[in-house]
Amino acid sequence: MGFPWAFLLVLLYYGQPLPWPKTMGEPSLDEFYSEAQAKMFLQFYEQTARVVLNELMEATWNYVTNITKQNQENMLQKEVERSQFMLYFGTRARMFRIDHFQDLDVKRRLSKLRNIDKSALPVEDFQEFNRLLTYMKTAYGRAEVCLDEGPCMPLEPDLEEIMATSRDQKELLWAWQGWRDAIGRQLRPVFEDYVHLSNKAAQYNGYKDMGALWRSKYESDTLEEDLEQLYKELQPLYLNLHAYVRRSLYRYYGPELIDLRGPIPAHLLGNMWAQSWNNILDLVLPYPNKPPEDITKIMKNQHWRPEKMFEEANLFFTSMGMLPAPPAFWMKSMMEKPVDGREVECHTSSWNFYRLNDFRVKKCTEVTIGDLLSIFHQMGHIQYFLQCQNLSIIYQEGASPAFEEAVGSTITLSAFSHKYLLTRGLLSQQHQDSEEEVNFLLSIALEKIAFIPFGYMIDLFRWKVFDGTIQKNAYNQEWWSLRLKYQGLCPPVPRSEDDFDPGAKFHIPANMPYIRYFLSLVLQFQLHEVLCRASGHVGPLHRCDIYNSKVAGKILGDFLKVGSSRPWQEVLKEITGKPNISSKALLTYFKPLLNWLVTENVKQGDILGWPDFSCSFEEKITKKMSFLGMKMEPDQAYLGQWVLLSMSFIMLCLILALGLRLHYLERRSLDSDTVILSTPPYAYFLGIAMEPRQAARKQWLLLGLCFVLMLCCIGLLITIFIHRTRKPPWMKAEWQS
Repeated sequence: MGFPWAFLLVLLYYGQPLPWPKTMGEPSLDEFYSEAQAKMFLQFYEQTARVVLNELMEATWNYVTNITKQNQENMLQKEVERSQFMLYFGTRARMFRIDHFQDLDVKRRLSKLRNIDKSALPVEDFQEFNRLLTYMKTAYGRAEVCLDEGPCMPLEPDLEEIMATSRDQKELLWAWQGWRDAIGRQLRPVFEDYVHLSNKAAQYNGYKDMGALWRSKYESDTLEEDLEQLYKELQPLYLNLHAYVRRSLYRYYGPELIDLRGPIPAHLLGNMWAQSWNNILDLVLPYPNKPPEDITKIMKNQHWRPEKMFEEANLFFTSMGMLPAPPAFWMKSMMEKPVDGREVECHTSSWNFYRLNDFRVKKCTEVTIGDLLSIFHQMGHIQYFLQCQNLSIIYQEGASPAFEEAVGSTITLSAFSHKYLLTRGLLSQQHQDSEEEVNFLLSIALEKIAFIPFGYMIDLFRWKVFDGTIQKNAYNQEWWSLRLKYQGLCPPVPRSEDDFDPGAKFHIPANMPYIRYFLSLVLQFQLHEVLCRASGHVGPLHRCDIYNSKVAGKILGDFLKVGSSRPWQEVLKEITGKPNISSKALLTYFKPLLNWLVTENVKQGDILGWPDFSCSFEEKITKKMSFLGMKMEPDQAYLGQWVLLSMSFIMLCLILALGLRLHYLERRSLDSDTVILSTPPYAYFLGIAMEPRQAARKQWLLLGLCFVLMLCCIGLLITIFIHRTRKPPWMKAEWQS
């Protein structure tokens, strides 16, 4: 059934035209008052919403897997139709007096339906908002960094491969800066409009700003305080990891790049955003004489293909007695980058098409252990969709956004355990000694613990932008202030407000909230501990593997079946015994590593944190400069300035010499002139005879011109010296105030 049919059903059901945005100001409560009417209203919403949302998902899928103008127009049209549909039902839902209802399920569904996000915007604003989002996502997907002589490289897989494998800091800098210059500067001019329209949509939904609307998804009045408390509990673990990694990078790159009391340059950590550091494990391995086996190499030697990687993840879930991925998943998912010339969006994502057993994953898979674990994570989303697909369409999502992210990540903790990898033939060594366990735990910490401050500060930044704390003229400055404060990182080159480095992370141009990842990081260890205990595991938490545990599968499946039909605090209390997200399990998991890190940092005399917070920028890693309207390398710009200065001095000397020469010629001419004139005496200026007063005036003009030229030369000289000694703004202490 197409949307026009669903649209017609709405008309027939209510016997009147759809009231567009004006209904928000003039609702009629008489028609929708009773609880019985509310149940009928929700039933009709269910019937029509599946059609509307399915058509939108299909159109969006077609666009991101084949980026063409026609597919973009189709997607935007379906987005408009969905908006009109949600606007109608959302405004009607607000007319019910749910405080007087007895059925808690009806009250909860109506409350959720009232929040219609951007659909609340007036038509023109909604269309503009969609245009902005499409522009930002498309720009991100198409951005490339080009070599001076050679091909252009997209983010995936080329630039990410450089960041992961290169140990040449100049090459890393080229990729790091090139990506931010390619995408950030495209997004900077439109981000302010995006913020304005986001806040406008939030206010139409009854919230102060978009940050408040995003936080409302967690149904907690103390969310911000709880987040800060979690961060403080985890901070000692991060600080010890940061100090250890900084020391290791110092050994490799030397004091020219690493200050043992300062932040770490953001391009040296093996990841475009420095959110995960596991790609530099070889540089920081505690016991390098006992390196871990190269699982990626083993996978390639065993001829793994992307589809086999998905089958492996699916097998893990079914081994626990959970649901297998349906046939449509294998037929319709995009498991690797197409080779037929289509332009696609490679960012990994999972999709619910609101149709029975139609769930898909979009991923440009590479045969690596990192991508294998990413697939396990995505299959967690698919399992969530499968388990709750029989609920109301309003409830077909995680108990909270963090829960949905945590499921797959919980499974990856088992999937990367030594026991599981050995069972699946991806490791050959039967046992780990104590040193090998430290190496193993550090490899996990470089993925999980390194992410803690990044996962926290992404939305902290956006919340401050939405509420006006961060103004438009300081986006980039405040971004790096937060990254320095929480992550202990600095940009490897000076950045300015012409740049927009937040836009280099997909979730910001894609308008996707991020705090879910921070919360899910903590929650996954909490769930892992519960499932390990249920599976009968005894021993350190990091050795647990729940593969084949039907008991753990039953607990997890029952947890997923609830969807968002109940507050997440109730669901969490049932499974863990506590209604709040706790860091205790995470700290237990990493306790052996923390003890080792503390001992090692004390032994080396390393301090925690970065009291010497300024970032130094040497000549070898300096930003391009502008010279006569052209962007060029600093050395080239300085050379051009000195050449221009030299030419100015030469011109000044020539003018003075010319003036002296003319004066000499005039004197000589007057001395040798024996002709007696009947008119008053003449003087000469530039070889032309004229009255003495006129000649004197012009000589003064020439002298003035020479003086102005001399001042220009002095000004240019001062400018050169200022540029040579100027410090970037983040080297100044007032940045931290």
